[in-house]
Amino acid sequence: MNTSINIHCLNMGMGHAYLIENKHGMLLIDAGIPGQTWRVLKLMHAIGRDDLHMIFITHAHLDHYGCAAELQRLTGAKISIHRQDADAMARGETPLGYVRGWGKVGKSLLPLFLSLIRLEPTPADVILDDGSYLPDVGFEAVVIHTPGHTPGSSCLVVDGRYAFAGDLLTNNGTPKVQRYYAHNWSQIPNSLQRLQTQNPEIVYPGHGRRPLSRAELQAM
Repeated sequence: MNTSINIHCLNMGMGHAYLIENKHGMLLIDAGIPGQTWRVLKLMHAIGRDDLHMIFITHAHLDHYGCAAELQRLTGAKISIHRQDADAMARGETPLGYVRGWGKVGKSLLPLFLSLIRLEPTPADVILDDGSYLPDVGFEAVVIHTPGHTPGSSCLVVDGRYAFAGDLLTNNGTPKVQRYYAHNWSQIPNSLQRLQTQNPEIVYPGHGRRPLSRAELQAM
C-alpha cells in the first residue's frame, strides 16, 4: 500500500504511546496510565487533527490502556486488542504474571498504585488475532502475536517498515528483551524471533528513549 504517514512519540508517564497520522485519519498505539489523556489531545490540537479513528493496545497492562476509555469518549475512536488480553482489559485488570528482578518491586507496589488512580474497565470494540489487519486506518497495519509478557501481547507492523513492540522490548540506553514481567517466560524468545522475522526498518518500544534500528533488532 502506498501511503505517507507521520509517527509522533508521546511520553505517557510510565512509558510511550505513538500517534500515527495520514490523510485518512489517525491511529494511537497504546494509551498510557490514567491521567495522561491531555497529552494526546494536546498533540492532536498542535497538529490540527481531530480524527482519531483507532486505539490499538499492545497488551492489557495499566500503563498501556489506562487512558483508552476516556479517549474513546472524547474522540469516538474504537479500541482494539488481541483477543487473549481482551477480557483482562475489559475487567480493568493488570495481570503481571511471574516477576523477576526489579519486577518484584513493581508487583509489590501495584496495589498501592491502583488505590491512587482510577483504572477503568475498558471493553474492546475490535478483537484481533495473529495476522489481523486493523480496519479503517488508511494504511497497512498487521498484528503479530508475540505472547509471553501477557497472553495476548502483540506487535503492530505498519506498512511493512515500522514495528511497535509494546513491552516485548525496551530501550533505556541499551536495547533489551523483556526481563521483569511475563505470563510465560518460555514464550519470550520465540516472540522475539517472530518480530525479527518481520525485519522492520525501525522498532518502537513501549519503554525507552529511542527506537531500535533493524540492525539492533537483529542483533538481539
